[in-house]
Amino acid sequence: MILKIHPKGHKFVSLLLFLGMTRDIIDIQDFTILVEEAFSDKVVVDACSFDEPVIAVALYGSGDVHLDMRYADKNKEYNHTKGLALSFYADEHVVCEHTVSAGKPLQCLVIATALKNLDKLPNAEGELFSQMLNQLVHPQDHYVEGPRFFMSPEMQDLVNAVFENKYEGKMKMMFFRSQVTLLLAHFLGQLSTMKGPSIKDSEREKLLAAKSILDHNLDSPPSLTDLAREIGVNTFKLKKNFKALFGVPVFKYLQETRLTTAYDLLKNQEATVQEAAWQVGYDSLSSFSNAFTQKFGYRPSQVRTTTS
Repeated sequence: MILKIHPKGHKFVSLLLFLGMTRDIIDIQDFTILVEEAFSDKVVVDACSFDEPVIAVALYGSGDVHLDMRYADKNKEYNHTKGLALSFYADEHVVCEHTVSAGKPLQCLVIATALKNLDKLPNAEGELFSQMLNQLVHPQDHYVEGPRFFMSPEMQDLVNAVFENKYEGKMKMMFFRSQVTLLLAHFLGQLSTMKGPSIKDSEREKLLAAKSILDHNLDSPPSLTDLAREIGVNTFKLKKNFKALFGVPVFKYLQETRLTTAYDLLKNQEATVQEAAWQVGYDSLSSFSNAFTQKFGYRPSQVRTTTS
């Protein structure tokens, strides 16, 4: 086990109860997998660190929790984590802190391997890491950020499947092993297709603002022109850079977010099928049902049936 959990300011059990937290830590070959969810009406910090130097990929689900990477006298902040895929190197001096609050729950999947184990990884994964994440394999600090991007819809679906897992025992291990292999393949595949100059931080913030506007206006989103005007860029730059940062065009992102939000509403029994359709901007129930079925492979009514 290379992962340490040390909640700040609370006894471990009381923190779990307070947060409504679920946590799985699983060792699969030379990988340690952390699957963590937490919900709280109050601001609470949950922290973890590593026993030895690791290379890791953190994948964030539907929550939008705040992340701090603290080490020595430094701190790296991540304010927008929903859908984020973040690769990094961290040693024993780094503490990863998630700030959970109302409206910003934690949904995080971490795939980590000790730096010393790279040569032991199966399927030439260590060689791929060395080629594509060279700055992490040869770190220059206690914490080094590698490539980060927002996941494609296909990759996000895999992450969502991990959090919705209902298997136990050996079946759970088999499921996790298959999902981790697929996620690493998608991560490296998406990384290999990233071309061109990186997006400046100022432009990135504008794009994150555009994403937030869409997330909070699913029922009545702005037009592309209005969205571009609101964040202070032209429509051409918005379309080009949004796809570069988030992996999909603006309205493909909107459609995917609408459907995954509707799924969560139905799964958590927070809305009827009709209400879920309205809340995510579908006036036509048949159009909603068709789009939902095409994405998930079953009708929205079946979600409520299986979770009730």
